[in-house]
Amino acid sequence: MTDSDQPPAPGRLSERLGEAPPEETIASLDRLTEADPDTRKRSLRAVRNIAEDRPSLFDGLAEAFARFLTDSDRAVRLTTAKLFVALARSDPAVVVPAVGTLASRVADDGEFYYVRARCVEALGYVALDHPDVVGDPEILADFRVGLSFDEPEVKEKLAKALAYVTLGDPGRLRHHVESLADHLADDSELVRYQLGTAVVTIGCEHPEAVAAATDALRDRLDDDNSYVRGRAAEALALLAASDHGSESLADLAGIEPAPDDPPAFSTERVAFLRKSLEDGQDASPPDGVGTVDSVRTATDNIAETIDSPDSETECPHCGLELPDCGPPMCPQCGAPR
Repeated sequence: MTDSDQPPAPGRLSERLGEAPPEETIASLDRLTEADPDTRKRSLRAVRNIAEDRPSLFDGLAEAFARFLTDSDRAVRLTTAKLFVALARSDPAVVVPAVGTLASRVADDGEFYYVRARCVEALGYVALDHPDVVGDPEILADFRVGLSFDEPEVKEKLAKALAYVTLGDPGRLRHHVESLADHLADDSELVRYQLGTAVVTIGCEHPEAVAAATDALRDRLDDDNSYVRGRAAEALALLAASDHGSESLADLAGIEPAPDDPPAFSTERVAFLRKSLEDGQDASPPDGVGTVDSVRTATDNIAETIDSPDSETECPHCGLELPDCGPPMCPQCGAPR
C-alpha cells in the first residue's frame, strides 16, 4: 500500500483542507473510513477545531463528511455531529447538502441521544437562513413528536430548532401552534422558553395563530422563569393588538409584572399586554418587543442565561459530555476521566 493509500493521520486531514482540491480531500475521507475508530475520531476532532473559523474550506464537502454520522463507532458519530454544529453555526449554507443525513439521525430513536441532540442543533442553525430546507413536513413532524418522548437534552435542542424554524420563516409553523402549546408546561425551562419564543415569532406576522395557544400562554404568565413569563405576555399582547384579539383576555387588563421580573424584559412585555388590551389595534409595541428581528437578536443570549451550564469536558473514550464537577469515572463507559 502506498502512502497515498494510507488513511490520513490525525491533523493531516485538517492541513489538507486548505491545500488540496476537494476531490483529494474526499479521497482522504474515503481512506479515513478504513482507519481504526480512534484515528477516525481524532482526525474529525482536528477538523472540527477549524470549522468555526474557516467554514468555507468545507464547501462541497458536507456529504463526504456526513458519512461519519452513520459510523459504527458512537464517539465518531458524536464528533461528526459536533463538527456539523460548528459548521452550521458559522456558515449554514455549507451544511445544506447534509440536511437529509442529519434529519435521519434525528429520526432514529435508537441513536445515542447526544448524537441526536447535536444533529438537531445543526439543523436548527440551518433553519435560520434556509427554512425551506429544514421545513420539510417530515422533518418538522419528527421535531414535534420528539418533544413528547425524547431525553431532556434532545427536547431542548428540538425546541430550539423549532424556534429557529419560525425565526427563519414565521409562517412555517403557524398551523401547528396548538401542538407547540401542548409542551409549554414542559419541566425544562429551556423548552418552555424556546417554544414560547416560537409562538411569539409566529405571532409577529400571524397574530391570529396565537389564539390556538391562549390557555397555555395564560398559564405561563405565572411561570417560575421570568423570561418564559415575558414571552407569554408578548405573545398574548400580539394577539390582543390584532383584529383577532380575544375577549377571553379581558380579565388580564390589570395584570402586573411579578416583583422579581427584570425591568428590561418581562416588565416591558407585561406593559405591552396591558396596552394591547386597552387600545387593541392602536397599540404599538415598545422598541425591541414584538418583532422578528428583536426576537432573533435576543433569544440566544437569553437561552444561555437560562441554561448557564457548568463547563463540560468530553470523555476521551466514548464522547459523553461530562461536567467538571462530575465523578472520576465516566458514568457511561466506566473509563477514568
